Amino acid sequence: MPAREEMPSTIRRSDKKAQRTWAKAHDSAVETYGEGERSHRTAFSALKHTHEKVGDHWEPKEKAGPSDRQAERGASSRRGPTKGGVDANASKDHLLKVARKLDIRGRSSMKKKELVDAIQKASNRETRKARSKS
Repeated sequence: MPAREEMPSTIRRSDKKAQRTWAKAHDSAVETYGEGERSHRTAFSALKHTHEKVGDHWEPKEKAGPSDRQAERGASSRRGPTKGGVDANASKDHLLKVARKLDIRGRSSMKKKELVDAIQKASNRETRKARSKS
């Protein structure tokens, strides 16, 4: 099935580049691995190198690269949870800007890890709201 038909709603609400990145990676992964979860994970992995999840959509990163420690290690050693599209490798200043955009309370006193977790929670909450409207 073509990627456009399986594209998650968070990506449909994102810019055209995010949609193209996910679709190309997904279609390529389907050719290699077949339909299923592995193709979706591969497409999200590619997207996380160029975009970060902010609220209910994906926005371009200032600098391309892995989004968290899981992505840095590579596919063969990935186990455990990721940061859900939050660019955990970004500077604290950048994370504060994202937290401000998402209106996260107490952000100015949070440590970097706390900011990442709060952004992930807020983004998941925004995604749930957006999906319930559709």
